[in-house]
Amino acid sequence: MSFSEDVRNELAAIAPQRECDRQAELSALFHAAGRWHKRAGGVSLHLDVSSSAVARRAFSLLRSFGVDSEIRTYRRRAFDRATRYQLHVDGTARAVGILKECGVLGARLQPLPRPPKRVIGRACCRGAYLRGSLLAAGSVSAPPSPHLEVRTETREAAEFVAEAAAQEDVALTVLERRDHAVAYAKGLDRIAEALALAGASDAALGIDERAVVGETKGRANRLTNADQANLVRTSRAAHTQLEALRRLEREERLAELSPRLRETAELRLRHPSLPLRELALKCKPPASKAAVHRRLQRLIQIAET
Repeated sequence: MSFSEDVRNELAAIAPQRECDRQAELSALFHAAGRWHKRAGGVSLHLDVSSSAVARRAFSLLRSFGVDSEIRTYRRRAFDRATRYQLHVDGTARAVGILKECGVLGARLQPLPRPPKRVIGRACCRGAYLRGSLLAAGSVSAPPSPHLEVRTETREAAEFVAEAAAQEDVALTVLERRDHAVAYAKGLDRIAEALALAGASDAALGIDERAVVGETKGRANRLTNADQANLVRTSRAAHTQLEALRRLEREERLAELSPRLRETAELRLRHPSLPLRELALKCKPPASKAAVHRRLQRLIQIAET
């Protein structure tokens, strides 16, 4: 199960008690995934969603307002042939009245490009509207490439989602594409804030946890890589030193060295893999790591002459 599906399932399980919240959520569902059909003497509408949990949530919302609906399924022809869910609503007087109240239909039964501001007049309603938008047309990806977006047919609809979130200090950016628009957020903090506003507190915590785990793994990998690189450099340096010292030994030139250089050379030959710090402690008197490093560099230069 993808992270987006986890988020949808968590949001679909929320059942707000306030009527204003249910209206805001229903409004968002129809504005994001609704289709309007003109019929002789009236209209009908349907919701087209990808999740059975979202379809059941919409069915429950409509039923709470006394509106009948029917859930149908079909298999998408393109892409992955995934099962889609359609919620059909006949244009009865009760249904039309509720959809007008939710800001989905206008006075002439025309679909409104965006609901009136009264639909998101309270903080709880703004959270509910974002929740409905995410349920109907949202996607969320977790780290290492966190991204949240709500897809809409028009820029005006995406701007309304962003405005609702902005009133609760949650920043969403609006982008218009060729055939649709999106309100999106990038960055762990912004995504977690948006999820929390919509009511997906578990998902918000989960994305933070994934970020922490990812950062920890990244730090561990960087340290491992750094340690590996240090080992490689140390090994190469020790090999170069030993080659130089063995050349001096073969040429019987070690006796010509100063006492400190000869001592360092003999210690390195006896302890070929010992780190410089430990090699320095074996000197008499003990030397510093930098001093031993300089002596070994000097020995390499002598061997090359």
